[in-house]
Amino acid sequence: MFRKVRLEATPICQLNCPSCSTAKGQNTKFLGKGFLSAMDFQRFVSLNPELEFIELSNYGEIFLNRDLSEIVSIAHSNGVKLTAMNGVNLNSVKGGILEDLVKYGFSEMLVSIDGASNETYEIYRRRGNFDKVIENIKKINFYKTKYNSQFPMLHWQFVVFGHNEHELPLAKKMAKDLDMNFIPKKSWDEVFSPIKNPQFVREQTNWQYATRTEEAELNKMDEKYYACRQLWSNPQINWDGRVLGCCCNIWNDFGVNAFTAPLNEILKGGNIGYARDMLTGKAPSKREIPCYNCKKYKLMEKTGSYLEV
Repeated sequence: MFRKVRLEATPICQLNCPSCSTAKGQNTKFLGKGFLSAMDFQRFVSLNPELEFIELSNYGEIFLNRDLSEIVSIAHSNGVKLTAMNGVNLNSVKGGILEDLVKYGFSEMLVSIDGASNETYEIYRRRGNFDKVIENIKKINFYKTKYNSQFPMLHWQFVVFGHNEHELPLAKKMAKDLDMNFIPKKSWDEVFSPIKNPQFVREQTNWQYATRTEEAELNKMDEKYYACRQLWSNPQINWDGRVLGCCCNIWNDFGVNAFTAPLNEILKGGNIGYARDMLTGKAPSKREIPCYNCKKYKLMEKTGSYLEV
């Protein structure tokens, strides 16, 4: 029985961040360009009354979805808690959505803010506006006061680069003033704007390692398979209902649609069941299974180290 799922509100984003696969157009061919409709969302939660949590963010910006207010209302009416912990940029909001987030108890949201000034922020978050994001956060806080609510809980994610590391102290202070939890994050792309002062970054973030490469080399860490475990814990579903399995999959689906039948029926066996056996080393690889093309699974095959579930 699935109590948590990941259901993308939209794979579309209005920003043009240099290292992002969405901005590079790498996701469009398979994920498509569209929006989760309120009608499909209502059908989905009706088919799965046991659901407690739904994560709406993955590759796109949830606030571009014009049905978002209605989706939030439907979730509230059905006792489902919504999160956006993969991240939002919060640049473009329309209508009364910010008030609705509070009124309908949107649970938790991570806002990607890589800087403490517009000049620094827009180096990576291209087409974005720092001042607009901060203004929207203040509006959310206004409504939280109005409704005497702690929701949505807000997190400030700061991807650390060479061009913004000097603003870490100010960003931490601003996050505290805005009642946000500050979360520094290592960049996945160490070629774009690499860290300049590793020691300063370690001190400001309380990290033992300043970069992912340093962490892997000094700690001898194997690649983490957090996304692979989503096939058991909180499977990823595309905005159009196609079951992707995990948040990394942008090349193939599992041949079932979550808007047509309960999750407990469509995720029992079939291709997704076979994928679970592949990831745990119980079955050989099959080309038609999405995991076959994934670098994480390739590493499992190479090392003979599979998931323990």
